[in-house]
Amino acid sequence: MTLRLLALCAAFAFSTAASAAATVGAPAPDFTLPDSNGTSHSLSEYKGKTVVLEWSNPECPFVKKHYSSGNIPKQQAAAISDSVVWLVINSGADGKQGHVDGATANTFLAQYDAKPSAYLLDPDGKVGHAYGAKTTPHMFVIDKSGVLRYAGGIDSIASTDKEDLAKATQYVPQVLGELKSGKAVSVTTSQPYGCGVKYGT
Repeated sequence: MTLRLLALCAAFAFSTAASAAATVGAPAPDFTLPDSNGTSHSLSEYKGKTVVLEWSNPECPFVKKHYSSGNIPKQQAAAISDSVVWLVINSGADGKQGHVDGATANTFLAQYDAKPSAYLLDPDGKVGHAYGAKTTPHMFVIDKSGVLRYAGGIDSIASTDKEDLAKATQYVPQVLGELKSGKAVSVTTSQPYGCGVKYGT
C-alpha cells in the first residue's frame, strides 16, 4: 500500500470517527464513567428514565453564569423531582483548564447547592467525543427508550449576562415538559455556546 493511500485511509477513518457523534433521533451512545465519589454509572442502567447530560467546566464563565444565577441548579432540582436523571460530565483533560478530580467536582457542586444525579469524570474525552460535545455547557436529552431527543445549547441567548436568562428560552425544561406530555419535541437541536471543551486530543 502506498504512503498516499495510507494517508487517504487515515483521513477517511478520521472523517468517519468525526461524523459518528450522537445523532438526534437515534439511540444515544452507551457509556460507563466514574462519578466524583468513585461510583460507576452506565447510561444503559437508566433505560426507562429520561436522562439529561450536561457538559461542564467549573472555570468557564458561561457555566458560572448558569450556576451562580441558580439557573442550572434549579433545572436539576426540578428535573430530578420529576424522576429525570441528570448527569453532569466533565471531559477536560488532565492538565487542561477546567479539569477536575472528584473532590474538586464536589466542592463546585456544594458551592452552588447543585444536586445533579451524579458528576461524571471523562478525562480521556471518549464520551465527550462520542456525543460531539463542543462547549460547556452543552446539553443532551435522552428519552426513556434511550433515544437522543435534544442536543444543543442550554438556552437561546448566548451570553454571560445573567440578565438575559429571563428573556431566553430554556431548552431543557421545554424538552422535558414535551416528553412528559407525549408531545413531539419542538426544538430538537440548537447551537451550543460556551467555552470549548478542553480535550486532550
